[in-house]
Amino acid sequence: MRFIQTIKNIAKIEDLKARILYTLAIILLYRLGSFITLPGVDPSQLELLRNQTSGGIMGLLNMFSGGAFSQASIFALGIMPYISASIVIQLLTIVFPYFQKMQKEGESGRRKMNQYTRYLTVIILLLQAPTYLVNITNVLPASAFVLSGTFFKVSSVIILTAGTMFVMWLGEKITDKGIGNGISMIIMIGIIAGFPSSFIFEAGIRMNGSGGLIALLVEIVILFVIVLGTILLVQGTRRIPVQYARRIVGNKQYGGVRQYIPLKVNAAGVMPIIFAQAIMMLPIIIIGYSSEGGGFMTAFSNMFGFWYNLVTAILIIAFTYFYTAITINPVQMAEDMKKNGGFIPGIKPGRKTVEFIDGIMSRITLPGSIFLAFVAILPSIAVNFGISQQFAQFFGGTSLLILVGVVLDTLQQIESHLLMRHYDGLMKSGRIKGRTGGVAM
Repeated sequence: MRFIQTIKNIAKIEDLKARILYTLAIILLYRLGSFITLPGVDPSQLELLRNQTSGGIMGLLNMFSGGAFSQASIFALGIMPYISASIVIQLLTIVFPYFQKMQKEGESGRRKMNQYTRYLTVIILLLQAPTYLVNITNVLPASAFVLSGTFFKVSSVIILTAGTMFVMWLGEKITDKGIGNGISMIIMIGIIAGFPSSFIFEAGIRMNGSGGLIALLVEIVILFVIVLGTILLVQGTRRIPVQYARRIVGNKQYGGVRQYIPLKVNAAGVMPIIFAQAIMMLPIIIIGYSSEGGGFMTAFSNMFGFWYNLVTAILIIAFTYFYTAITINPVQMAEDMKKNGGFIPGIKPGRKTVEFIDGIMSRITLPGSIFLAFVAILPSIAVNFGISQQFAQFFGGTSLLILVGVVLDTLQQIESHLLMRHYDGLMKSGRIKGRTGGVAM
């Protein structure tokens, strides 16, 4: 079988095998840490906290943390504070020339921005950790706390802050020495960790009378179709032909060569939906984890409500354009083509080429962003059709997009290692296209 042969090929490449094993070891370490309860909290009395995080926006927070949120774990705050800090830093690159200049400085500028992101992450954690402690104090009975008072609060804030920073460090280590993007991998593992229990819960509901086996099979088929649609969204491209001018070398004339620039329908990947979800969680973080409150708090604490999903969809469309603008630079693409003697047939080099590429990106980004927003709100639609909130999280939304995007990116990296060593890739024809990769012709 091709799959078995691919596994054998991977085993022959020492560097690739070491990277995969290193990634698995980091993931195991992260999962073990998710079950280490905060010192001073009785792990046998967390049932009420688990009930609180069984659905809604609290369930989303718990999913992103891989269940650590409901375990009162040292990793309870997960990686989302880092994501929030990244959003703020990237927004600053639009507003302040200092950050714009830093972004253009290459590797040194990237290191500086990463350092600022870490500092901001710590600040967010120092604000968010006390809010989390207030929540578990209100939810859990007094007997659940072995320790109390100022010492417990201060030590827990320090531990929660250190826990998230450690998770961030694990993600960076995966990126440097493992396979795939570490931060995305950490989020994906947290999502996968919750799938078995969610599926068992949904199967129990169906098999005990709510639709039976037929309804469960229909849900699985629909989920499969949604996964395929999401893969098409992530991999979709629009190819722009590029003609390289004829060149004369010595007495020989070489004809022009036609190649293509693949512009992705969803060049931003899963980042817009992560950014949007992080912003939609801000009311919970600022006001507190309790869903009780006024009309504003009620509306934006119900992730299956109309207003929550409308605002989320608008944010996703806006962030898709924003993130595409900072990742795809038509000016740079036009300059690179001009330097290499290339041009788009029928389009003048220079400003006209920039306008043409920018226009193409605007046209293909609009339907991509709308479909991305639609996939993001699919869990709410699924809930309205009677699917449990836990299982509905996998009918689109952040979870499915992250799963598909990260898996494709990781497989693309593995395939690149195989092809570099002259082994067959993972597919019989063509190449796997990740969120950031192009198409190999």
